[in-house]
Amino acid sequence: MTTLKELASLVGFHESYIDSFGQQIKATDESRLALLEAMGYEVASDEQISRSIETLLKETWSRLLPQTQILKSEDEIFSVVVSMNVQDINKMYIWEIETEKGEVLTGELNLNKSDILESKEIDSILYQRYQFDLPSLKDGYHSLEILSVSESSRSGLPSENGVKCNLIVAPKLCYGPKDVSNFKMWGFAAQLYSLKSNNSWGIGDFGDLDNLVSEAAKKGASTIGLNPLHPLFPGNTAHRSPYSPTSRSFLNTIYIDVTRVANYSECKEAIEYVKSTDFQHRLMQVNASNLIDYPKSATLKYEVLEKLYEHFVIEHLRKSTILGQSFNKFRDEFGDDLTTLATFDALYEHFRAKDFHSYGWQSWPEGFKTPNSSEVKKFQREHSKRIGYFEFIQWVADTQLSDVALHGKNEGMQIGLYLDLAVGCDGGGADIWSNHSAYVSGASIGAPPDAANLLGQDWGLTPINPQALKEQGFKPLTQALRSNMRHAGALRIDHVLGYMRQFWIPQGMKADKGIYISFPFEDMLRVIALESQRTKCIVIGEDLGTTPEGFGDVMAASGLLSYRLLYFERWDNGVFKRPEFYPEQSMVTVSTHDLPTLNGWWTGKDLEWREKLHLYPNEELEVKDRSDRILDRKRLISAMQDMDLLEQDLISTTDLKCINSKLSTAVQRFLARASSRIQLIPMEDALCLQEQVNIPGTIDEHPNWLQKLPYNIDEIWQQTSMQEIVDVMNQERDIP
Repeated sequence: MTTLKELASLVGFHESYIDSFGQQIKATDESRLALLEAMGYEVASDEQISRSIETLLKETWSRLLPQTQILKSEDEIFSVVVSMNVQDINKMYIWEIETEKGEVLTGELNLNKSDILESKEIDSILYQRYQFDLPSLKDGYHSLEILSVSESSRSGLPSENGVKCNLIVAPKLCYGPKDVSNFKMWGFAAQLYSLKSNNSWGIGDFGDLDNLVSEAAKKGASTIGLNPLHPLFPGNTAHRSPYSPTSRSFLNTIYIDVTRVANYSECKEAIEYVKSTDFQHRLMQVNASNLIDYPKSATLKYEVLEKLYEHFVIEHLRKSTILGQSFNKFRDEFGDDLTTLATFDALYEHFRAKDFHSYGWQSWPEGFKTPNSSEVKKFQREHSKRIGYFEFIQWVADTQLSDVALHGKNEGMQIGLYLDLAVGCDGGGADIWSNHSAYVSGASIGAPPDAANLLGQDWGLTPINPQALKEQGFKPLTQALRSNMRHAGALRIDHVLGYMRQFWIPQGMKADKGIYISFPFEDMLRVIALESQRTKCIVIGEDLGTTPEGFGDVMAASGLLSYRLLYFERWDNGVFKRPEFYPEQSMVTVSTHDLPTLNGWWTGKDLEWREKLHLYPNEELEVKDRSDRILDRKRLISAMQDMDLLEQDLISTTDLKCINSKLSTAVQRFLARASSRIQLIPMEDALCLQEQVNIPGTIDEHPNWLQKLPYNIDEIWQQTSMQEIVDVMNQERDIP
């Protein structure tokens, strides 16, 4: 093995992988060099690479404690491995544990009589590892510190040379569907922005969601699934992909229903402004469009929200009313994290006003590229009111989503809101700005070529460094989980495959040049289970794509639900699997936002787009796709007829005009008979729409994240296709 391969292997990069076509794809040295350099390793020469290897090995053995230790709740004895220079073995040490509740536990550490687990000599120094047993601890986040007692200290007080370790005690299993109900549940999946009503301001909002939840609950639905609600960029409202957020904590404030803001009815200035001729004209324009104009809708909302904030400061904050106290409580609860996001939003707005093409912290002056600089502190003092405004709209968004979640539960929804956690963040966003050391800016997350994306995918998201994740006690993951589970009864983790191994693409290279890197998967599953149990939130892992061997078993053992799509549930010969072969521990649906709707799949609309956008590497694959689709339509009909859900010869397999409504309903009935604990019906399928939500690898070539539903919230339930599907769900799922 070359030194470059050895270093890459030590860091966690894979030498090769088996793609979805069964081919072994080997990593190139060019990609290894680029990614290692992006992670901060010196790799310009063989000598530098060798030194990097030595440094890594030495750090592994010379550190007294690991940065983070996951302790299994079910273990009878908790322990941690201590690594020590044999010359220090006779020194006096004490250990101190501070629990999550603030309790302090202490004791002496004596390794003289402990068994040696393993030894290694590095630079003529012999290191040995021992097992150190800990006292019993409750589930949660604790810290362990080991300190040597100074030989010259007669008082016995510890010297200033302690080593700390994050201790996380976590359960094995996530909160599950059977903890919620004893029957198979169902619901609808909606893109929140696509909803519309007579009260909309050009884009779906939390008020529209509240109406959807209320009516869906009356129809028997247990949940409403949504696109990620993460914050984007208030200073660049044209940035619209919900899977490319500035942060995975907090909320996208464009979803605020301005008319439901607590002080709206008492703010005469805001009301008069909304009633003005100019405002109403602009409002009419954004509502009349079939596609969302994010900048125009955002402008309308933020203009009024700024007036509401001015009123709120005078009438509620300064007078310390109940509303003012509620806002301050929110500020206290989220503390520095909220201030950091609000500061970032204010800085982003400030610098973009000076340079329209300033799209992130990388383009800011040097003194503003880190959150704790003197320049940023000065900015915070001088722009405290603007920062307060960004905190205010986060509070408003959180309050409105909380109200919707509570309403759903009160209406009898077993799960309530089913939210979505994106796999990563935009490189120019707040999460990376506030925590540089945790991210690898010279790489992006993506996926290798497969049948759905023959050129591979580069999602443009900056990856977390797995080593930094452990060093920081999994805090970036914990924060994201808590924020998204806060108002959710279920959480879908996008591309959960990346929690075992992630496909990194070097900056400037094509997607097929990526390399997989390992992540501490089992540790991350424990953290997910801990947060899931604390919030009573079901977790669904989106496990589509090139799956590593054994991945499904590990995920299932942790209580995560698998994410199963009709399109992909086939036998090797292409035949669709019968419902009884779907695993009980799964969530089932026809399609997802990155794939065609059932109608679009049937008519080959997705194939038309692939041809139009030149996504085929050659003409042979295009011809094959079209031929395969004709065969797949026959297979789908056969699957329905095999279950006696369709009459013989009722549908022509070559008819490309539209999908037959009887087949559409039969497909949902087919999935309803699966053992899967949860079934989601995409709103696009319930309404027999043809165009898919998003085509990966495109931005403006296709109307990604722009399409509104063709009907108002109230009209949705009057559509025959919707009524038929509601009836099917209540007939087939085991509703008591």
